[in-house]
Amino acid sequence: MKLRPAPEWQTTTWLNTPEPLTLEGLQGRVVVLHAFQMLCPGCVAHGIPQAQRVADLFKSAPLTVVGLHTVFEHHEAMGPASLRAFLHEYRVRFPVGIDAAGPDGDPMPRTMRAYAMQGTPTTLLFDARGQLRRQVFGVHDDLLLGAEIGTLLLETEQRTDATETISDELTPEPVGLARIDAGRSYKVGN
Repeated sequence: MKLRPAPEWQTTTWLNTPEPLTLEGLQGRVVVLHAFQMLCPGCVAHGIPQAQRVADLFKSAPLTVVGLHTVFEHHEAMGPASLRAFLHEYRVRFPVGIDAAGPDGDPMPRTMRAYAMQGTPTTLLFDARGQLRRQVFGVHDDLLLGAEIGTLLLETEQRTDATETISDELTPEPVGLARIDAGRSYKVGN
């Protein structure tokens, strides 16, 4: 299967970040996107805590966790003011975009439709080139997610190493990469 850049997210507002995020702007980093609704039991009990753990554990790696509030039901109850309160009460610290409403009264939000999501929670993994590598509807197993993230980080590291080999003296060590041994492992947590 030939990989290609994924569709850009279509959002109206961003929370927990000073500027809107885009896949293009995050190139060079692995991206874990957690699509959720704040009234979704699986999101609240499993998906959001998992996304927060990933953000905390991989904070020194070239990885960004992004939330996408993608409301396809109960629109009136899950507006931006309610979402702000929800993020505060649940101490969600990673950036969260609000998916743009569907056109012409379509209840399906635009990004949700662009990725053919089946519902929430949905986890999407993007490699450092912005290509969608995995999409999982429902609760995603922690160990499997960790292995998938590790694979994508290793690919990113290998791409970085190949670039460093070509122009080792011209390319400084990438900022933010925590090297803890000669095997070039990423330090998780602090």
